[in-house]
Amino acid sequence: MSEAKEDANHIEKLYEFGERLSESKDKSQNVKDYQGIIDAAKTSIKAKQLAAQLIPRFFKFFPDLSSQAVDAHLDLIEEEELGVRVQAIRGLPLFCKDTPEYLSKIVDILVQLLAAEEIVERDAVHKALMSLLRQDVKASLTALFKHIGSADEPSTDEFIREKVLTFIKDKVFPLKAELLRPQEEMERHITDLIKKSLEDVTGTEFRMFMDFLKSLSIFGDKAPEGRMKELIGIIEGQADLDAQFNVSDADHIDRLISCLFMALPFFLRGASSSKFLSYLNKHIIPVFDKLPEERKLDLLKAVAEISPYTMPQDSRQILPSVVQLLKKYMPRRKTGEEMNFTYVECLLYAFNHLAHKAPNATNSLCGYKIVTGQPSDRLGEDFSEFYKDFTERLSNVEELTRATMKKLTQGMAEHNKAMAAAKTDEAKNLVVS
Repeated sequence: MSEAKEDANHIEKLYEFGERLSESKDKSQNVKDYQGIIDAAKTSIKAKQLAAQLIPRFFKFFPDLSSQAVDAHLDLIEEEELGVRVQAIRGLPLFCKDTPEYLSKIVDILVQLLAAEEIVERDAVHKALMSLLRQDVKASLTALFKHIGSADEPSTDEFIREKVLTFIKDKVFPLKAELLRPQEEMERHITDLIKKSLEDVTGTEFRMFMDFLKSLSIFGDKAPEGRMKELIGIIEGQADLDAQFNVSDADHIDRLISCLFMALPFFLRGASSSKFLSYLNKHIIPVFDKLPEERKLDLLKAVAEISPYTMPQDSRQILPSVVQLLKKYMPRRKTGEEMNFTYVECLLYAFNHLAHKAPNATNSLCGYKIVTGQPSDRLGEDFSEFYKDFTERLSNVEELTRATMKKLTQGMAEHNKAMAAAKTDEAKNLVVS
């Protein structure tokens, strides 16, 4: 028999098997037909493509052949012929439609296929995974997140982990309103999955997950205070605020500052900044001089931005450290050295807000008497030397600021004059450079 004729016979038989199964009222009686379909998956390319459609379609009716059927279908996924592979991938979600116990296994198979090189094959994998998410979002998400890993169960394949993260970011997150139903239950479920994964992520991955969590309705503007505490707790964990600080640990410094800025919107909404401020006061500010130069300003900016949202007790705690830094960067007398205006601006801004929250702390720190009626006002004590020192520093800052502004104004006037005199683009470029 010629190969073409044999191929035609295989196809004809497959159609017969499929037709009988479709018409049968009790499909479980058609074991031979389903077995014939499974066997045909080992024949010609066209027969394999057709078998890839029929095996999952009638899978639920033959539990005794389930293992054999799945194995045959997985063989089709590994076929050299692209068309067979794509057809087999498209059929995978059907295995779970009425037999949900297979869902986790099918997700695992599809996850491995995310690395497919052919675009049409990768597209089929994405569509199959989305189909499973629509069938059972809870189980599918759980199976997907297993491949991201956690501290207890780290991912064993970094390449696949990255593919899963990309799929979740590009395909799942944008469709959260459609997929996460019922909304509160599924938003809570994905939050718990993310929290486990955050135990072992890069800074970029952490920001991606936090941006997504912030977008969920359970953490929206009307979310209760406890939800804000939950998000702040996640950020505090990433900042590693329970760890002993090592000033030479650049990664921890970067993480800490990044987390500070990430936490700002939640402080604005009433979440407590106590743990961050306590850590800064105890571990960071005492070694401020030893911090990398490029991170000093970031830290001061973060302190300045947090300061309007601090609680009085936290303000009282950190205010002495801010005053000490101010004295360091606000010279009492002209020294000839340039003052770092940006540092001073951040520190004065923070001082203003912190002192407003803890007014009875200023007398003993810089001699500013603000009467609150509390014993901590310490009105009976003489802090005039502190006052003299602090006001001299402020006056010096004012003088230096005026002189700098005058210099800048003159510089701008000279620049504008030179630009007006320049007649060609080349001449203007010389002025700019």
